Amino acid sequence: MSERWARRMLGAYSLAGSAAYPLVGAYVTWRATRGKEDPKRRSERYGYASRHRPPGPLIWFHAASVGETLAVIPLVESIVAYGVNVVLTTGTVTSARLVEERLGNRVIHQYVPLDLRPAVRRFLDFWRPDLVIIAESEIWPMTILELGARRVPQILVNGRLSDRSFAAWQKRHHIAEALFENLAHVVAQSDVDGERFRALGARPVTVSGNLKVDTPPPPVDDKALAQLQRQIGKRKTWAAVSTHDGEEAVAAEVHTMLRGRHRGLLTIIVPRHPDRAQALAEEFRAQGLVVARRSLGEKITPETDILLGDTIGEMGLYLRLTEIAFVGRSLTSEGGQNPLEPAMLETAVLAGRNVQNFRESYQRLIESGGAKFVRDRDMLAGAVNFLLNNEVARQEMIAAGAQTVEEMRGALNRTLKAIDPFIQPLKVQARLGEGIEGGR
Repeated sequence: MSERWARRMLGAYSLAGSAAYPLVGAYVTWRATRGKEDPKRRSERYGYASRHRPPGPLIWFHAASVGETLAVIPLVESIVAYGVNVVLTTGTVTSARLVEERLGNRVIHQYVPLDLRPAVRRFLDFWRPDLVIIAESEIWPMTILELGARRVPQILVNGRLSDRSFAAWQKRHHIAEALFENLAHVVAQSDVDGERFRALGARPVTVSGNLKVDTPPPPVDDKALAQLQRQIGKRKTWAAVSTHDGEEAVAAEVHTMLRGRHRGLLTIIVPRHPDRAQALAEEFRAQGLVVARRSLGEKITPETDILLGDTIGEMGLYLRLTEIAFVGRSLTSEGGQNPLEPAMLETAVLAGRNVQNFRESYQRLIESGGAKFVRDRDMLAGAVNFLLNNEVARQEMIAAGAQTVEEMRGALNRTLKAIDPFIQPLKVQARLGEGIEGGR
């Protein structure tokens, strides 16, 4: 595969996207009917702005979903403090809500334009960013190429490449190089991620650590927490959080296996996708389990077996109700979910072995004794049983996890240092009141 061939492929991608542009309306409408798009703001997906562009230098930040958004919020806050304007795009309704809650009017939120030439060009023509900062692994060819053509610096922060993504890019090495050569800097999460980006042609690459370590613990409504704690009383609890298909059934089976040994045991199950809650509740009840759904305000009674955490944005609440947390997408699915939030909130962390997306975080936690891997349902049941029975071992795991998180901090400062050469000119412009007048 030659460089010329790679550029032809990217050109074909661009033409195909332009040809498909008139047809994507039905797709976006379908997503809106399923709650995955904001019906009132669908035009933003086509690059139409819904806000005025302020005068002065402007940085476009992009974070795909809730996890990436949480990771970059402290970075955004640091830059906004310099007086530089920020447009922050995300791709989901829940992440848009998070931006509003955490950042308010300090930034301008827009939904990210579809990676189609007309939408991308319309977005860039209006906002005219001076710098673009992308979170984690959002590689959109049309957007990257359009920015490259306009000579707008692009920086990837908290960069990571999963095993699967890296293997896929390696098969298309020349395409990867044609895209990554447009990146002015890659700030990778780990040494492994850094080497992978270098192997695919990115230059320069530095390693910062994981920005998610430098985020504060998930917040909680103290009133709601106190209410649930009163309902639970002195009962023993454990949680299965960020679970994917199949892991909720495993958690329910573990509960059934252990409730005879731990009278009054309450299992807290928090599915990654709450829209599955109705089916899960029916499945649990068919097994004779008593379920309380958080979204419906159902109370936890002495007979309740499972608290089903089917709400969005309340992870801080659920994790504060227990000292043992199994983190999902690791047993019946692959990739893993973030173990740092449970460790921050003083829980002993358990997970399956399929945690490629958070390899370094788990490695550090496992080495320190703050987390343990389990192979299957029976091993998970054994680990939960052991921790419920052994206060000293449980507290040692909790302390090790908290200490590990503390030792891993510093990614935010390292990232700011890496991107400072690109930020400094914009800070000067903002201070001098320079820059272009906004929007049409």
